[in-house]
Amino acid sequence: MFNRKIGVILIVALAAGLGLLAAQKYFGAKSAGPQWPETRSITMFPQARTLPAFSLRQSDGTQLASGELNGHWTLVFLGFTYCPDVCPTTLAELAQAQNQWKSLPDSTRPRVLFVSVDPERDTPTRIGEYAHAFHADTLAATADVPALESFAKSLMFVFQKVPGKDFDKNPQDYSMDHSANIAVLDPQGRMVGFIKPPFQPKAIAEDMAALTLAAPK
Repeated sequence: MFNRKIGVILIVALAAGLGLLAAQKYFGAKSAGPQWPETRSITMFPQARTLPAFSLRQSDGTQLASGELNGHWTLVFLGFTYCPDVCPTTLAELAQAQNQWKSLPDSTRPRVLFVSVDPERDTPTRIGEYAHAFHADTLAATADVPALESFAKSLMFVFQKVPGKDFDKNPQDYSMDHSANIAVLDPQGRMVGFIKPPFQPKAIAEDMAALTLAAPK
């Protein structure tokens, strides 16, 4: 009787152990994030982050809404056209990267989206002319402040108006503080990583080409 009870206990324990192992393998596989190619300039997230719905005004007057970025890897940078240094430098560096991946098919070629956080001064036409001066393929958009705040927050970015010393006399005397990182969106429009300065155009181009050519495993 004693041996029989021990045998039953061992069988139950073995079954429980096998069940736990199977559950770990199943749920572990379900929760595992995509296996991205190794990147030099991009910090990839373990899990992709779905963005909430958004709607921006593009430089050509059309709306850029959720889902319209799908199908391409996209780099998103916040800025404004009156920016004295960071914005033009970053767009120039991104243009260098864009020139390096121009051999990729247009249907899958990565894109750059410049979003102005200064809608008071930056009209859609102005931001289009500004962005296209760096690279013709760059997308440019803006929105009203609440929509921009929501969009920026979804990318873990921030921005704020900083009045100048003569702001009381001249309402146009202000600057915009904003995050300097670049957000990386996958072809499903999810944020999957970011690039922080200083930027290396060659490394960015190589990383984006590798991500474009390699399907997640």
